[in-house]
Amino acid sequence: MHRLRSIRVWLTLLVLIGPAIAASGAAEADARNAAVLSITTQEVKDHVGVLADDTFEGRAAGSRGNRAAGIYIVQRLKKFGVHGGGPKQTFYQTFATYHNILGLVEGSDPTLKDQTIVISAHYDHVGYGKPGNSFGPLGRIHNGADDNASGVAGLLEVAGAVGRLPEKPKRSILFAFWDGEEGGLIGSKHWVDHPTIPLNRVPIMINADMIGRLRNSNLKVFGTRTSRDLRWLVSRQNDGEDLLLDFDWEIKADSDHHTFYSHDIPYVMMHTGMHGDYHRPSDDADKINNEGLKQIAQLIFKILVELADAPELGGFRRQARQESRADQQAVGRALPPPPGRLGVGWDEIAAKKGMIVITGVKSGSAAAKAGLRSGDRVLQFAGREISDLRQFRLSVLTANSPVAVTVQRPAEASQRELSVDLPGDPVRLGISWRTDDAEPGCVIINRLTPGSPADLAELHVNDRIHRIGGQEFTTSEEFRQATTAPGALVLEVESAGRVRSVEIPPIDAPLQDAPHSESVEPKIPTAP
Repeated sequence: MHRLRSIRVWLTLLVLIGPAIAASGAAEADARNAAVLSITTQEVKDHVGVLADDTFEGRAAGSRGNRAAGIYIVQRLKKFGVHGGGPKQTFYQTFATYHNILGLVEGSDPTLKDQTIVISAHYDHVGYGKPGNSFGPLGRIHNGADDNASGVAGLLEVAGAVGRLPEKPKRSILFAFWDGEEGGLIGSKHWVDHPTIPLNRVPIMINADMIGRLRNSNLKVFGTRTSRDLRWLVSRQNDGEDLLLDFDWEIKADSDHHTFYSHDIPYVMMHTGMHGDYHRPSDDADKINNEGLKQIAQLIFKILVELADAPELGGFRRQARQESRADQQAVGRALPPPPGRLGVGWDEIAAKKGMIVITGVKSGSAAAKAGLRSGDRVLQFAGREISDLRQFRLSVLTANSPVAVTVQRPAEASQRELSVDLPGDPVRLGISWRTDDAEPGCVIINRLTPGSPADLAELHVNDRIHRIGGQEFTTSEEFRQATTAPGALVLEVESAGRVRSVEIPPIDAPLQDAPHSESVEPKIPTAP
């Protein structure tokens, strides 16, 4: 009886507080969306316009223009409610002639706030240029609008968005604007040698360097293999931004992320690519894609908040030290398609008219053993009326063996019914896959069978499948078992940082009408 009373009490509490919890979650989501929308094209444009103005004389480390840029950054941080994160709660970490600028937002969780995510961009550039840091002409102001006024502008807007949140993220956040990056990552190296926060309390860092030249929506994202599941986390935050993310495995000591990586701290770095104005006087504000810069800043904000609020983070993945872009290319190559089950080719012109007329039979194939001949027109396969090529290929791949095939042979009045013993098992998806230690909880397609359900659903090699029917899986075997469920399969798929839902209909469901695609037509002869 006591147990029944306890259950009733909990049910009553759920009824009473359930709507409040839901309302609280909705309010939090609304607040975050409002913060995202506070990052505007005009604001990032204004920041770049100030920092890349001639009056700052290219922001060379130690110069008056560099110091003026630092004053502008501090003024913005104060406006956004960010407190000093340097020595004695000041904004400056000064050493030699350099000045790192540090702003701190304390976390809201009593325990997690002891961990601090570092998010950074360098604010120095090369001034008037020297032979060692400029591609010329020398003696003219190198404004560095993309390198790296763009990264600073993005970070300032992210700081402003964090400041607008009614409840701050659970982990603390250090906004770091490094000085002396162009001289060899001097500012970030000084910070890790003299950290204002113990390095063992920095679970991850985010770096933005040259994010102002977005072209064709392509954004390079480095470092996602330095901790597990980072690619999936970043991709989920890309919803709404719709950027094409190029997850690059290369790790180079070309920006401040490498300083942290060398101390076993995972990182994510954003970069829109090199261009002809790099370290030249022509890197000016009028060439910045301000709309793209806004999109990237919004993405960085969402990634930052997701990391700051995560119950736990993955830690440093040491295997990343042995991986390279060559390894990425090697494992990303598609495996050759599997051998065909039937072993025939067909007349493509007739197929476009809905007639499957065999033009060739492979020696020793299932079709040859069953007595199929060139010139036979396939009328039925596995009990299905065959009226188009997609239907025929799908029927061959998904049929259980043996299968009945009805054909009309030239010069014969009556139809023939043949029994075909198809090799191999029928397919449900028509893919093979690999798993990846850096991307747990997903399978990565490395082979796609032409004409299969997966092919018809427009899945592709290197697509990542993360969920089936809304359910996660942890092993390859769990994924395999989930694909045997009856009915339609709804897959959650990531490709190039974009997440989409893909439905695979039941095997026996009629094919939906779809425009004919020349790209999936087989060449003669092709053996399904």
